[in-house]
Amino acid sequence: MDSRRLLRMSATALAAAGLILSGCSGGSDAAAPRTAAPAPSSPSRAPQLKKFYEQKLKWRDCGVEGFQCATLRAPLDYAKPDGEEVELAVSRVRATGPGKRLGSLLVNPGGPGGSAVGYLQGYAGIGYPAPVRARYDMVAVDPRGVARSEPVECLTGPQMDAYTQVDQTPDDTAETNALSAAFKDFAAGCAKKSGQVLPHVSTVETARDMDILRAVLGDAKLTYVGASYGTFLGATYAELFPDRVGRLVLDGAMDPSLSALDLNRDQTGGFETAFKAFAADCIRMSDCPLGTESVEAAGEAMKKFFRDVDAKPVPTGESRELGESLATTGVIAAMYDEGAWPQLREALTRAMAGDGSGLLALADSYYERESDGTYANLMAANAAVNCLDLPPAYSGPAEAAKAVPSFEKASPVFGAGLAWAALNCTYWPTPPTGRPHRITAEGAAPILVVGTTRDPATPYHWAQSLAEQLSSGTLLTYEGDGHTAYGRGSDCIDTAINTYLLEGTPPADGKRCSQA
Repeated sequence: MDSRRLLRMSATALAAAGLILSGCSGGSDAAAPRTAAPAPSSPSRAPQLKKFYEQKLKWRDCGVEGFQCATLRAPLDYAKPDGEEVELAVSRVRATGPGKRLGSLLVNPGGPGGSAVGYLQGYAGIGYPAPVRARYDMVAVDPRGVARSEPVECLTGPQMDAYTQVDQTPDDTAETNALSAAFKDFAAGCAKKSGQVLPHVSTVETARDMDILRAVLGDAKLTYVGASYGTFLGATYAELFPDRVGRLVLDGAMDPSLSALDLNRDQTGGFETAFKAFAADCIRMSDCPLGTESVEAAGEAMKKFFRDVDAKPVPTGESRELGESLATTGVIAAMYDEGAWPQLREALTRAMAGDGSGLLALADSYYERESDGTYANLMAANAAVNCLDLPPAYSGPAEAAKAVPSFEKASPVFGAGLAWAALNCTYWPTPPTGRPHRITAEGAAPILVVGTTRDPATPYHWAQSLAEQLSSGTLLTYEGDGHTAYGRGSDCIDTAINTYLLEGTPPADGKRCSQA
């Protein structure tokens, strides 16, 4: 895997990966009816917000060649715009030319919790198609609570090490209590360390921050590319500010009409689809660690491996052993990009021979753990945003246990662990402010929704649903593997998206591009 592809995987796919194992998507089947949530009327025209919309950014060198950085101010609580403020990290790289500058192109890699500034500087600002970078200033803002923007903090590095190793497939009451205690401790740590910002990191608030940035950058309309959770952020912006929608690309789309329980269960099915694609590729090779018999047999071998390391963790060459939780995380991390499949085959082969270091490395990349034992705030921000955006999936462990069979039906390989992972928002200290609802964004300009047929984290039918909900939605389909489609090697996809961004003309609704 080349370095640029690895940068993309860590900044985009693995940021989005936090969505599932942390049980991020709150909500339940008994949640509020799926009708449009009321949006603030003319939210940016409140006189108290004038000082934010008219602020001037002070651009400075930020130590990365070609990029500038600045700080954007926004109200901590939009209901109290004269109160406390948050400072948000912004970065840009200017349009390279030739051709007339089209304005600013804002990018977000997903998560929630992925650093947009890191994504811009590590991939988008140098790796997006040259014709797009020639005409747009490429811009990113770390959402409130994320990375450089007043980050949510919850646990120390050693505490995160312990948290990521807790058994997420409890076999008895003691293990169930231990898992619940871990989620409670995580939530309590967030409340203790980040209590002021914690109630104000919702997607609605971040979308409002983006509108301030749009105005400060001097753009009448927002041009935006959002991946994974970034599609929900983009759709929320369109819902709040339909008259300010310019060219929006929502790649790897989420479905805002789903409850947390449905979101988590659907994602579980997405990972099963991706695993089957991996298994079909693996069994064609004589050295496949899951055998060469069939996809079904490979799935059984994978389940047996998880049971084995649950009963007896595998050494990794350091103090952390590879138990079931970290092993599952490592496997899931490689589902986001088919370019990681060879690495996964090798890691599984080594783990089955008694060396868990390869799978541990994959899990660490997923969690954004550094070699010194520190963690980025991806998982903290992920939970903080998701637990605000939707009501929790369960009221307690009994409901989680009851849901396990339906999750196992969606994914025999990953179902049990992902069912229990959705318990985390049950104990969240801040009540949710959002609910599942359809987003129509009446009056918005054409919005391009992109879906990948075997996407592990945002199942294809979510893209179909969002494109149908949006009054101006257009669906572009990539028939292939991996999470998101733009910049993954399909000339058909890239040409369609580039044409939309440069000329404003979306592809025909329903256009399909095949994997090369």
